[in-house]
Amino acid sequence: MAKHLNDLFLHTLKDVHFAEQAITAALPKMAKAAHSPDLKKAFERHLEQTHQHIARLDQVFKLINTKPQNTPCEAIKGILKEGDEIVEEFSASPALDAGLIAAAQAVEHYEIARYGALKCWAGELGMEDAVALLEQTLEEEKATDVALTKLARSSVNLAAEGDHKSHAKRASN
Repeated sequence: MAKHLNDLFLHTLKDVHFAEQAITAALPKMAKAAHSPDLKKAFERHLEQTHQHIARLDQVFKLINTKPQNTPCEAIKGILKEGDEIVEEFSASPALDAGLIAAAQAVEHYEIARYGALKCWAGELGMEDAVALLEQTLEEEKATDVALTKLARSSVNLAAEGDHKSHAKRASN
């Protein structure tokens, strides 16, 4: 049986629904692990947004007369597992928060790719109400990525460097 764009749209919608639910389980752990109060707040804010993302996905399912469903997403499982590994390996390290931001951005980039594709496909399929819902989430994911970059550059990466710069300077003298 040939599969078409609407089949791919539904499959990816189920995939992203699974991913968002997995992210809601991961974000509290990431917030708890973070040293930076600003990073903790960023993860907590994104958890609230993620609940809204799930609600929007549920609306898209409703628009296509389908009950919200999940398809296990190996990609997000792998990305989240890498984040867990960062927490384990760097938990007592000043580099932990930088690693958490990198892990969170891997999640954001995955979501940006998925929501971008879903939005495009919804447009091709004439689902304008779905396009609007997916666009809203896509813009929030992009904004989260930008906010994480700013946080990394403003303080977290500097804290992760620790004495590295002073050691490098002494070694070159």
